Amino acid sequence: MQIQFAATRPSTAHVLALPVEKDGLDRINFGAITADAQRLVRGAARAARFEGEAGGIVEAFFADGDHVVQLLLVGVGPGAEADYERAGGALTARLLTSGVQELVVDFSSLGGAPAVGAVARFAAAAVQRGWRIDTYRTKLAEKAKPTLTTITLVGAPAGAEDAWHGQDAVTKGLDLTRTLVALPPNILYPVSFVERVKADVAGLGLEISVLGEAEMAELGMGALLGVSQGSVRDAQLLVMKWNGKGAGDPDLALVGKGVTFDTGGISLKPGPGMEDMKWDMGGAGAVAGAMKALALRKAKANVVGVCGLVENMPDANAQRPGDIVTSMSGQTIEILNTDAEGRLVLCDAITWVQKNHRPKTIVDLATLTGAMIIALGNEHGGMFANDDALAEQLLAAGKSTGDMLWRFPLSDAYNKLIDSPIADMKNVGPRGAGSITAAQFIQRFVDKGVRWAHLDIAGMVWADKPGATFDKGATGYGVRLLDRFVADNFEA
Repeated sequence: MQIQFAATRPSTAHVLALPVEKDGLDRINFGAITADAQRLVRGAARAARFEGEAGGIVEAFFADGDHVVQLLLVGVGPGAEADYERAGGALTARLLTSGVQELVVDFSSLGGAPAVGAVARFAAAAVQRGWRIDTYRTKLAEKAKPTLTTITLVGAPAGAEDAWHGQDAVTKGLDLTRTLVALPPNILYPVSFVERVKADVAGLGLEISVLGEAEMAELGMGALLGVSQGSVRDAQLLVMKWNGKGAGDPDLALVGKGVTFDTGGISLKPGPGMEDMKWDMGGAGAVAGAMKALALRKAKANVVGVCGLVENMPDANAQRPGDIVTSMSGQTIEILNTDAEGRLVLCDAITWVQKNHRPKTIVDLATLTGAMIIALGNEHGGMFANDDALAEQLLAAGKSTGDMLWRFPLSDAYNKLIDSPIADMKNVGPRGAGSITAAQFIQRFVDKGVRWAHLDIAGMVWADKPGATFDKGATGYGVRLLDRFVADNFEA
């Protein structure tokens, strides 16, 4: 979908949207629309009990010479950026498959100029809400096909177009993440994940390197490779480096769990719902999308993204409960449950990035535990951190972007729950506090003095109902969060 900016309302604007503030129905600036048409629109709004609430829409039609104008009033609520985001997404949801091809949104309908950031978020949500994947549909009805291609914004304040370009970079990162998460597991597996990402970010200035199984085995990455050994698909470690402020070690490492399909291995998951495990690579998907966004907007920060990519399958060579593996750090792990595999992937990826890039801060993202969904549902991602300032930075980034987080505790009491009688640790603790003991496991691989946060996003990468910026399916959660986190804390 294309976003355009214009100084005045085009004469061919036959589908027009006017933003309306909360309780602002009587203050709308209709411009050249006739008094009779204004009365018709206001009457329709009152009949629909429309009060300008964020994302609310009322629709009316009236004659304008030889044409019929379709006018939509869209509520922007009290006017916060999140309100404008809901409004932009709501318009696309309403018109995407309606037959409408071009929409004009005129912000001069408001009493005063909206904030630059609010307009940029409005435009971003309008585009993001239109993302969908129809690649494998062969019998899609004409009325179900997207038609909306262009949205022209009129009356936007100075600077809004520049702000939109930054949001457009994030939106393109979201597109990559959502596509990776949505693809079926026979199409997306570790090697094809790497191939798709490399093709998608080609020419953006990211330094890409890839480790295969032989290289990882030589480095002693037995935890990650133990997960992969039951699959015919080779594991990969994808590394994306962005040097936005020049040469030197990255200040920040983003590490993503990329289990492209998770059967649970020998500890096989129940059959119902197992098809959802194609999105168990959502953490890696978010890292890839965030790195693309940083490169597109030429972020003035040095960041490295690492994706540990495996498939967890239960063949005759699969890892068994009771096995002991040696991680790249040298620490040994007793495997009690082969479905607690994501932490095994992350621990070796984190060790690798510390040994090779020495970041001062690490943020890992993973669809790690079902316990997190029990705790938070689908409204917040869970966060664990060894540094209070880092935790506050991530919470702030989540609140400002809508990728919400909730902090959980870490302590020695929880840490003791994963001590093993036969190895340095076991890969699961007791049933209680399952998300916390998973985070405690990962923390054992973080070097002293390194700020670290773990984001358990198990409930966030896939949605069973539409949201403000996404339809059912892949949400792209984490891309906006990470981009804002970098912008606010790592760019001068």
